[in-house]
Amino acid sequence: QVQLVESGGGLVQPGGSLRLSCAASGFTFNMYPMSWYRQAPGKERELVAAITSEGFKRNYGESVQGRFTISRDNAKKMVYLQMNSLKPEDTAVYYCKRVGRYNNPEAWGQGTLVTVSS
Repeated sequence: QVQLVESGGGLVQPGGSLRLSCAASGFTFNMYPMSWYRQAPGKERELVAAITSEGFKRNYGESVQGRFTISRDNAKKMVYLQMNSLKPEDTAVYYCKRVGRYNNPEAWGQGTLVTVSS
C-alpha cells in the first residue's frame, strides 16, 4: 500500500541542473521525515539529503552540500531534490526513502537514473 514513485531523472551535461520528484501515497506523509539516497555502479548506497516531517530542518551528504536542495510539499505529498552544478560523479540511481518509525518499516522507491555526461 505504501508507494514512493521517483521521476525526473535523465541525461544532463556537467554543470547542468535537474529536479527530481517523489510522489508518496499510502501513509500519513506529514508525520515522516523523508530522504534521498543514491547508488552508483560499484559503490555503496549513500545518503544525499534528508528533511524533517514539516520541512523545517534539512541535512546533506558532504559530497552534495552547496549544490543540492531537498524540499517537500505536504499538501501534495511530494518530496523534491533540486540538483545544480552537476558533476559526472553524481551519476547514479536516486532513491526516495521513508524512515521507519512507530511500528512501520522504512520504505523505498524504485529509483530514477541520473546520468551526468557530455
